[in-house]
Amino acid sequence: MAKFNEKLDKYAELIVKVGVNVQPNQKVVIASSIESAPLTRLITKHAFQVGALDVIVNWVDEDITLERYKKAPLSVFETAPKYRVEERTELAKENACFISIVSEDPDLLKGVSGEKIAANQKAMGQALTEFRELTMSNTISWTVVAAASNGWAQKVFPDLPLEKQVPTLWEAIFETTRINTDDPIATWKNHDATLNAKADELNEKQFKTLHYTAPGTDLYIGLPEDHVWVGAGSYNAKGHEFMANMPTEEVFCCAEKTSVQGYVSSTKPLSYSGNVIDNFKLTFENGRISNVEAEKGKEILQDLVNTDEGSHYLGEVALVPDPSPISQSGILFYNTLFDENASNHLAIGSAYAFNIKNGENMSRAELDARGVNTSLTHVDFMIGSDKMNIDGITKSGETIPVFRNGDWAF
Repeated sequence: MAKFNEKLDKYAELIVKVGVNVQPNQKVVIASSIESAPLTRLITKHAFQVGALDVIVNWVDEDITLERYKKAPLSVFETAPKYRVEERTELAKENACFISIVSEDPDLLKGVSGEKIAANQKAMGQALTEFRELTMSNTISWTVVAAASNGWAQKVFPDLPLEKQVPTLWEAIFETTRINTDDPIATWKNHDATLNAKADELNEKQFKTLHYTAPGTDLYIGLPEDHVWVGAGSYNAKGHEFMANMPTEEVFCCAEKTSVQGYVSSTKPLSYSGNVIDNFKLTFENGRISNVEAEKGKEILQDLVNTDEGSHYLGEVALVPDPSPISQSGILFYNTLFDENASNHLAIGSAYAFNIKNGENMSRAELDARGVNTSLTHVDFMIGSDKMNIDGITKSGETIPVFRNGDWAF
């Protein structure tokens, strides 16, 4: 137990010092389940140790969430509580940093009305437009991290004895976030430099189009002019570095909204709003999703695509080599934070403004004109495997291998 407590404390310190890089006199906002309270308390401790002005925790409870979805009428989910929206937006404007601790049971809302789930996603998406723009332009610092929970651990390790499921999931979290190294903070900085070097290579090439081929996939994705590939670390408006996801193994960019053609198949299940969507295929025409197929969760996936007009298009394009540590762990996490970092992935919905040169300073109209998608949602889904090849096509028409058999070709 002492060893676990030591690792959990290191993890909390990493989240504070590298994840959001808390600055003196800065407010810290944490979204946490009550099951993740031990980690949340340690994050609070470390935040105050580095000079945080205040730590504000917004608690959720899965049992209450499920009961609410089962018993509350649809009208409850069609509007967003104004006080919650105003609090989050006001804190963001005060330069607070935001930590989201994910620990959800992937099957929590299985069997719940898809109409309620879709209504809630749309209502919250509309209400949090201003806040989302602050995060997606990197105006503020934010990070998404994980904590093991009973429901999640049971989904990931169903064959283990009950008493070993949560400890095994915690160990997987510690391993993938580099807590098991001598100096996690230094290790993360080296990892950040490695990913940034790969992003620099891609930025030099400035491909016009990426062509993906794999079993069930033949997809062309156009990239905007002056696009910017980004590695692990980002910088907020004040110039302070942070890590939006921990773990992370990706370099990512944005798609040119209307320049996506062909079809792509998922290679890992997508855990979305308490449901699992699996074995699905999306077809694109002139950038827009024209057809949705899925063996499991088709209704939920269709509702996601129908959230708004922007959710019919792609935002993010991310490259992750199959030999990445998370992929090689052999663990299917049923959690996008982890599974997206084991696989090449795409995102339905909004693109990040900073993935185009000077995009942080552009108006929404300017971004639209450059093909940078906007939506109420942003949902990553996994498409990579050791059978995927990707070619980059330059403006002059030259084809250059980017991925071969799931790994970098340069």
